[in-house]
Amino acid sequence: MLVGYMRVSKADGSQSTDLQSDALLVAGVESDQLYEDQASGKKDDRPQLAACLKALREGDTLLVWKLDRLGRDLRHLVNTVHDLTDRGIGLKVLTGEGAAIDTTTASGKLVFGIFAALAEFERALISERTVAGLAAARARGRTGGRPFKMTPAKIRLAMAAMGQKETKVGALCVELGITRQTLYRHVSPTGELRPDGQRLLSKK
Repeated sequence: MLVGYMRVSKADGSQSTDLQSDALLVAGVESDQLYEDQASGKKDDRPQLAACLKALREGDTLLVWKLDRLGRDLRHLVNTVHDLTDRGIGLKVLTGEGAAIDTTTASGKLVFGIFAALAEFERALISERTVAGLAAARARGRTGGRPFKMTPAKIRLAMAAMGQKETKVGALCVELGITRQTLYRHVSPTGELRPDGQRLLSKK
């Protein structure tokens, strides 16, 4: 079965999903299989996306008009598609930069593999820059202050590091200058943001 997901950024009626719905209907999605959210792509609270993902079954294909309608960012997108793939569900993008993605085909899987590699590269860069920044701060003697304070930079490093199987949590806490309790209050063992972490990053 084909299932379509649509999203517009504003909920005040100034944006419409007509273009997206027309394209999805032409692609073969039935009107009763369309899900729509009116929210920023960066927001976690997208109830129709959650309902759409829950409704999908093995053998189904999720269709989106453009790639940016689905994911908050590259990492979220990659994680979402990996989850769909593990459940035997395909993803097809109709237009835009991700139009070559169709995980029901071999070539489409190859294209998505490139996106996944870019996400991994992005995480590695964040980790590398953050470690370098912390080392530079230590070299300048900036090690005082509140010893267990979590910062946006530390959260990003923790997210990147916790997503790697080889990460030793104790060593990571020493590197960041925080306790395990502080780490797990902000980031889950798999590298996902927890509410405290989300609140801290949103204050930027």
